Amino acid sequence: MKKALLLGNEAIARGAWEAGVRVAVGYPGTPSTEVLETIGKRFKEDIRAQWSPNEKVAYEVALGASFAGARVLVTMKHVGLNVAADPFVNSSLVGAWGGLVVLSADDPNMYSSQNEQDNRYYAKFALVPLLEPSDPAEAKELIKVAYDISEEFQTPVLFRTTMRVNHTVGVVELAEREEVPLKGYKPDIQARVLLPVNARRRRKWVLERLERLKEFSETFSFNRVEYGDRKIGIISSGVAYAYAREVFPEASFLKLTMTFPLPEKLIKEFASQVERVVVVEELEPFLEEQIRALGIDVIGKDYVPRDGELNPYRLKTALKDVLGLEVEEVEYDVPEAAPRFPAMCSGCPHTPIFWILKKLRASVMGDIGCYTLGALPPINTMESTVEMGSSIGTAIGMSLALGSRYAQPEKRKRPIVAVIGDSTFFHSGIPGLLDAVHNGHNITVIVLDNSTTAMTGHQDHPGVNYKLDGELAQSVSIQEIAKASGVKHVYTVDPYDLENTEKVIRREVERDELSVVVTNKPCVLKKEVKKHLPEFVGVQVDPEKCTFCRLCLQVGCPSIYSENGKAKIDELSCIGCGLCVEVCPYDAIYWLDPEAPNIKEFEMAG
Repeated sequence: MKKALLLGNEAIARGAWEAGVRVAVGYPGTPSTEVLETIGKRFKEDIRAQWSPNEKVAYEVALGASFAGARVLVTMKHVGLNVAADPFVNSSLVGAWGGLVVLSADDPNMYSSQNEQDNRYYAKFALVPLLEPSDPAEAKELIKVAYDISEEFQTPVLFRTTMRVNHTVGVVELAEREEVPLKGYKPDIQARVLLPVNARRRRKWVLERLERLKEFSETFSFNRVEYGDRKIGIISSGVAYAYAREVFPEASFLKLTMTFPLPEKLIKEFASQVERVVVVEELEPFLEEQIRALGIDVIGKDYVPRDGELNPYRLKTALKDVLGLEVEEVEYDVPEAAPRFPAMCSGCPHTPIFWILKKLRASVMGDIGCYTLGALPPINTMESTVEMGSSIGTAIGMSLALGSRYAQPEKRKRPIVAVIGDSTFFHSGIPGLLDAVHNGHNITVIVLDNSTTAMTGHQDHPGVNYKLDGELAQSVSIQEIAKASGVKHVYTVDPYDLENTEKVIRREVERDELSVVVTNKPCVLKKEVKKHLPEFVGVQVDPEKCTFCRLCLQVGCPSIYSENGKAKIDELSCIGCGLCVEVCPYDAIYWLDPEAPNIKEFEMAG
């Protein structure tokens, strides 16, 4: 048997391939992104994979593939399931024909997310089976079993991972691909047309299915009892099981891998064999609530924290008093590093836009993307980021409440501006724009189009001319969508042309009509741009002219720093966007070679 060291996400992709999956679809989001990327790069000969504009569309594509009798995987991060919740919940009633598995990658501690919601509750809400792997090797094997469960019970299966499983490397045994025959399309109007008369019948069918799943969970081989010292019996799942195993190596364990529906008989039997029951789980008391409902007294979230990511030390510290544990203080001999805020990249085409909006004292309603960093020092410009596509809606709400396009009137005018990225615009920004058009809202929308889904690693979206597999694709114009939606004033600006861009934005924030401004320079980290960087010539500071007014430091470019009371440019990281040259009021910053090509001349990459 061959073995390999695989990232958890790579192991899941491998498991999907081995399970005979034919279609894989999703929307990028940490910590789930590498699953679909791995499939698109390594398994594209057997699996048709694509990124969809958002998670709802991705889920609907997956559902259609299941209708056609194919095994299908749909991937997203935890908050993505909120976007896909409508088709997800209803697909429980519709059922699965070809195996349908939805990967929800949760993010305890919010390493790259705006919340740390516990998506296990979605399984209970939709009444579908929930599987939780504890490491990459188990994830690979478990996802194969998920397809068997999906097809046996004709149900979507929620496959819930967490950041630690997704991004941990482990030894994985490799197997050959199982060639699962395509079932083909079989019409089933009573199941798939959710008219109330059909949905009522399907609701009864779902409840009957749930009872069969409960019986199945009692003998599910991935749920296992490990008896040791019976003074303490620990019930756990997912990566929390690994932490508990390390802290309590001698204890008895009930490792749950199917965590909905729970094996109630197995849990009661285990609880009867130990003196004290401890439930160890990350985030919410999902297991604890259900186990308490069985009449079993447990130690749980009264001690184990409900926020953040668990680890062995944190778990042992939480339970030390109630279980009488000795905990050694952990000392880390790590030199202190200078504090540093996350920052946009040197030469980022978004930076000039925020510089202009800061000068205008705009009240900026923002969105999800790397440009969210515009809220941090020294830029301090973005004032709201709630979820994907929220910028336009929140800007509309402010203007409605205030009866004006300004957050403050008269002398202290602060124009209300919505800022949204290109991928996010396609994801969920278009409905907000339609609202603004239809209801006549006089706001300014700025679409930061950098020709990629930058924050999650440069995935494609409908605005670019390539697909996940690298093949050419039809691109969709943001400007044309805005015009077709009824926006009369649509303008495209080069963000590196600071003078003209400021002129356009100043004009549009004062216009008493809806307007859309779209930028047109690519992310500086795109490979098409990076391969030209050696040709670009940067800038430098003349210390004789520099008065150290610090204005250039307020731009927020990480290539600019201070030394000995003067501004300095880091030549290694500067890529020559020239923003600091235009900002400096004393002409102290200059081009090293004004005649050489620079990044400002690089055209938008498709």
